[in-house]
Amino acid sequence: MISRGFQTRLDIIKERPLRYYRTTGLTQAQMQELVLRVQDALPEPWDKKTGRPKSCELYRAVEIACMYVRQNSTQEFLGDLRDISQSTVSRIVTVLVPIIKTELMEFVPTAQEAVEMVQGRVCLVDGTITPCWSYDDHDELWSRKHGTTGFNAQLICLLDGDAVYISDPLPGCTHDAKAFTTTPVAEIVEKSGGGIGDKGYQGCGIVTPRKTPPGGELSKGDKANNAVISALRAPVERLVAHFKSWRIFHTDYRRPYRTYREAYDAARGLFFFSITWGFE
Repeated sequence: MISRGFQTRLDIIKERPLRYYRTTGLTQAQMQELVLRVQDALPEPWDKKTGRPKSCELYRAVEIACMYVRQNSTQEFLGDLRDISQSTVSRIVTVLVPIIKTELMEFVPTAQEAVEMVQGRVCLVDGTITPCWSYDDHDELWSRKHGTTGFNAQLICLLDGDAVYISDPLPGCTHDAKAFTTTPVAEIVEKSGGGIGDKGYQGCGIVTPRKTPPGGELSKGDKANNAVISALRAPVERLVAHFKSWRIFHTDYRRPYRTYREAYDAARGLFFFSITWGFE
């Protein structure tokens, strides 16, 4: 039999909101701010005080939506973690992810804002694949380079690693050089003090390492030059790693294809919100 005091401590632990950055991707203050924004944006109160009560309060629901994006966990796991059903988690994700996307859109730099940030400064460019399931009738998602289906995202940062711009997702078959010109990335880099990229951006007008010629080898000077370029590119590699610490960008996206863009935009908004809000 559980004593009353022990049961009270259990209740306190159960009701305590999550505050771990690695769990939700946000600090406690950021989570509180996001909950307030979501509450104001809801078309009707989360808890109407009439009819069947919600399985969890709004704070917990926003936590679950953030955990879904941050960890890309299965809905069954999130349900077990919060003692609610998988269907409840599905409804939470369906309702709150689009709202989170809309409320955090202001934190995602536009192309024009990115241009203002890079003027007179050297910027670094890199592309990455955000994997997803192999959906029927979407062969364009297959990336031969990465050997998986997904979407191509282009990222720009400064030499100090500050994130400048993250593009909209393109089909996984898109080569980085084509993505460079298809997205606003080319315009942003053109207005900067110069750009540096990897070998995938050769011919795009930015500094890139030299490729080994067919049947030959690089000179000592070329090897030394490539080493310098690789060292300069380290901050954008770290940016990609930070971006993909939001596991929805790192492991297969499992929900229907039609929901991907909203999830991507919400995760991108959460990423920029997490590195800007509260640090002004």
